Parts: sequence; C-alpha cells; structure tokens
Amino acid sequence: MADRSYAIEHTNHALLHLLGRPRRVLDVGCGGGINGQRARARGATVTGLEGNAAARTLAAERLSEALDVDLEDAAGTSRKLGDRQFDLLLFADVLEHVRRPEQLLGALLDHLEDEGHVLISLPNIAAWPVRLRLLQGKFDYQASGILDRDHVRFFTRQSAIELIEAAGLELLVSDLNPMLSRALLRERGLGLAEGSGAAENGRAFNLDQSLPFALYAQLGWPVERLLSRLSPELMAFQHVFLARKKPKPRPLSLTIGMLTMDEELAVRPMIELLRTHAPDAQILCVDSSTRDRTPELARELGARVIRQVPARGHGPAMEALLYAVETEALITIDCDGTYPAESIPLVRRLLEQGADLVNGARTAHKPEAMPFANYLANRTFAAAAELAHGVPTVDVHSGMRGYRTSMLRAFNFDGEGDALPIDTLLKPVRHGYQVVELPIGYNERIGDSKLRKLSGTAWTFVRLASNFGSGGRGPQRFERRPQE
Repeated sequence: MADRSYAIEHTNHALLHLLGRPRRVLDVGCGGGINGQRARARGATVTGLEGNAAARTLAAERLSEALDVDLEDAAGTSRKLGDRQFDLLLFADVLEHVRRPEQLLGALLDHLEDEGHVLISLPNIAAWPVRLRLLQGKFDYQASGILDRDHVRFFTRQSAIELIEAAGLELLVSDLNPMLSRALLRERGLGLAEGSGAAENGRAFNLDQSLPFALYAQLGWPVERLLSRLSPELMAFQHVFLARKKPKPRPLSLTIGMLTMDEELAVRPMIELLRTHAPDAQILCVDSSTRDRTPELARELGARVIRQVPARGHGPAMEALLYAVETEALITIDCDGTYPAESIPLVRRLLEQGADLVNGARTAHKPEAMPFANYLANRTFAAAAELAHGVPTVDVHSGMRGYRTSMLRAFNFDGEGDALPIDTLLKPVRHGYQVVELPIGYNERIGDSKLRKLSGTAWTFVRLASNFGSGGRGPQRFERRPQE
C-alpha cells in the first residue's frame, strides 16, 4: 500500500450523496483527500490515512491532517490512531487495494463511536464491460478503474454486502456510480473512461476541474444513475454502501428544540412546561424575533438561543436547529402550544428503545383545534407521499418529532425554501432507518400563525418530487403505533 499510485481523482458522486454532515471523519486511504475535503467543507474534522507520500502531502492541504500508515498492517494502523473516535469511517475505493480488507475494516471499527456510520465504495468487478472482455478471453489491467493494476481484491455487489454484514454492521442503503458513459465515451471526449493517463508532478489529474466532466456530473450522472439502478449488479461502475453500528436500547441525552419568532407571550409558559416533562433536557431555540423580548426571556429561563436575523424562513431555521444539537437525541416542538408537551416522555422512550425517528402524527383523526381546510391539505400531502414513495404516513408536516442525532448527521438536509419536514421524514424512511409514527393531540394556538400556505404547498410538491431516487430500500421499517 505504501507505493500505491494515483493517476486520476474526481469526486465520488454517489458517496457524496450519502456523506451527510458528520463531525469527525476518518478518511481511510484518502489519496489526495478529494472526498474527505467535501466532508470538511460541511464542518467536519477529517483525519486522512495514506501511504503514498505525494498524495499525503496534497491530502494534508485539504484535510485537517493526514497520517502516514501502511493499511496492510491493520493493527498498526489502529495503534497509530490511539484512542481517537469518529462518527464516520470513509472507505472510498480502498478495500480492494489490501489483501485482508476484513481485517482493516474490523480494526478501524474499534474507532467508530456507537451508532457511527461507515461509507464504503468498491469497484464492481461484475460490470458489463468486464463481463464482455471475459467472454473475449481478456482480463487486462489498466492505469485506473475497475481493473486498476493496484487492485488485489475484487468485489461484486453481493460479496461487498457480505463483507459489511460479516463485520457486524447494519446495512442501510446501497447506491452506485453508473457504468454507461464511462465505458462508451472515449477518454479524450469527456474524460469518463477507466484510464486517464499518468499523474503530473506527482499529483493525480483532477477530473472535477474539467468543464465537460462537471457538466456530465450535473446533467448526465443523475439520469444514468436512475437507469443503472434497474440492474445494479450489471450497470454499476462502483457500488457505494452506507452502514452503521446498530443502535442498542439505552438512555439518551436530550435536546428539545423550538423555532421562535416574536413569541413573548408563549415562551415562558412553554419552557416551564417542557421542564416539567423533561427536566434534564437542554432547550434550544432558533430565534428570529425583532419585535419583542423572546430571545432574552428564553436565555433567562436557561435555554440556548441561536439568533437568525433577518428571518430566512422555516426551512433555514430548522436546518440550523437540526445541526446545532449537542446531545444524542432531539425532540422538536412548536412554541405556540399546539403540540402536546405531555407526549415528550413517550417520544423519548421510543427513541431510547431503538427508533431513529418518531413522527408525531396530528391527523390520524381530525383535531378539533385544526381548521378543516388545514386538515384536508395535510391528509392530501400524506396521501401524495404514500402514492409517490410508499410511505404510509398520515402527517408529513408535523412539527413534533423525535430524532436520534446520529441519524440526522447522516443527511445533508437543505433548508432553503419551505416544507423541510418532507425531507426529514421521507429520506430516513427510504434510507432504511427505523421510523415510528405516533398519534398525538393538537391544541389551540397561542398567538398568530406564521404559516405561509401558498409557499408551503408549492414546496411540499417540490420536495416530494426531489425525493425520487433517494435511498432505495423502501418503507419496510416504518411502523405506526396506536394511541397510548
């Protein structure tokens, strides 16, 4: 592994889609650090492991640090990390370069925190061009790609899954980078072929800097990816897997999060009510108030307050809330009293028993406090989610949900626009997380509604459409609980 060469580099797009927003990343066999650099841009501290000196020098510029290791020595690599712990291990096309990949994976899992995630990308030896060459009696190694001359192990989709599960990991979702344009277009066309020439000045050629390749990544890759999913064993260039250490039932530290905007009348009684039902919880407010003392009152009552002024809307405020949490679990609730604080202990208990997300469903039956038009709209949105994505929810817009923080960090939720709750429900279901829907009550509002109905409706359908192609394991881990 120490003399492993790099001819080309480019962002692994399927891996990037599954990267999320981790906090501490171990980028194993990081090369020049082009993939770990994306995690660092999202706020993570990234440690790279790399044996090639030239690549390691470049990685040290892109990552938080890059360590010199021999990945063939799994135990020595682990010792070099000492007692460091990470919430994401990144294996971007590296396990095929070591003789005992199961040993390397197993050794580094000791440095993965509870509920931490593993992202693995592996070239697909069963791709159709390789099969075609074999039928012609050819098995020719190349400068890079599936038959890279430095590969010492080869994987199909099934053997990769067996490697992951043998390590004791829970496989959540698999994705792929397609093998259509890469095989059909000439190298000097869009630079998508398997070979790409030698590195210059000890540095790999960066395809991301090529305009044709950038255009392909934006326009061609998403279409090819969807087509290739019809037969991933045959049509994938790389298989990409997201797995994790499976959660165990245990107590979870808790944050209760609220979005506040001119809530002076409600914030004190609401925080006092939250203290009654979760006295040990941290309280976090993302506040956009400009006309009253809401943030000052929240701080006086011991809440942590993040100011978002000028107000950017519900989506950006919720995005800020989701990724500011420092505890193991988050329960969101509105500050206007509409959601029942007395349900907090039950939501927390379900998370501690193993759920990744608990969706508080207001609309299992029509609440007296909800106008009929609002109820009808919510049930219509839920029916659309079930029709389009097979998720049998009755409430896609609930403001009361419980999340494991480790699950939130596995996604890169984009809050721009309204209707972010669509993404924070559908994506976890489609990625194989355990989602529980719990019927809850709904009360009369304190103060005026800040709901933007027209914008919210438009963004609901935009987000429903954008979730096509997300994940892929379906709603088999969606459970609806009866009212307790």
